[in-house]
Amino acid sequence: MSRVVHIIGNGDNSFLYKEEHRKGLKLGCNQIGFDIPDKHATVIVDYKFMDAMTRGNIMVAGKWVLGFRPKHWMEMNPQYYLKVAPHVKEFYTVLPKYVANYTDFNCGHMAAHYSANKLAADEIHMYGFDSLFDFNMNSVSDINLQSDRGGANNLRLSDNWRPIWQHMFREFPNVKWVLHHTHDRIKVNVDNNVDIVTYNNLNKQKPLDFNNISDA
Repeated sequence: MSRVVHIIGNGDNSFLYKEEHRKGLKLGCNQIGFDIPDKHATVIVDYKFMDAMTRGNIMVAGKWVLGFRPKHWMEMNPQYYLKVAPHVKEFYTVLPKYVANYTDFNCGHMAAHYSANKLAADEIHMYGFDSLFDFNMNSVSDINLQSDRGGANNLRLSDNWRPIWQHMFREFPNVKWVLHHTHDRIKVNVDNNVDIVTYNNLNKQKPLDFNNISDA
């Protein structure tokens, strides 16, 4: 039986996950825009998000899979770690050889690599990974965390992030990668193990209400 993982990202089109009932393991990236009652875990990668959680500005329910920088944060803040230890499912600190540093390895990258490498998924579905298709770096996490979303920084991010996806899809050729978006004009080269599911305006839900974001 195939092992299926659904990764809900932070982009505007993450709501496409809700288009139908999804069977399989569910992972959230940082803070997502709606509740997933059977969420397996939330993947967290950066200091800024950890700082916000430590200060109590953001609450993330359920289990967490923490990357290299959150692991370092816990080492620097042992009292906080003791407080939230029941939430920590595990640490995942793998940095693929095609990624220059942990700064370039964003939450979606880590969730996808963790799914293919650690969870040994046969099929990985991705929602809200809009930067693969458009010049759109919007993130639900930006509601509570200030980020530079100017044109120059967005261009830098897209130039750093997109090649990593191309390498990752090729690192795991036996995984079926399924990207869910509103069109199929992906901005990286992909092989036969990558499928794109598109949604037209007739069955598409309303975009996320960024004034009413869940912390779950």
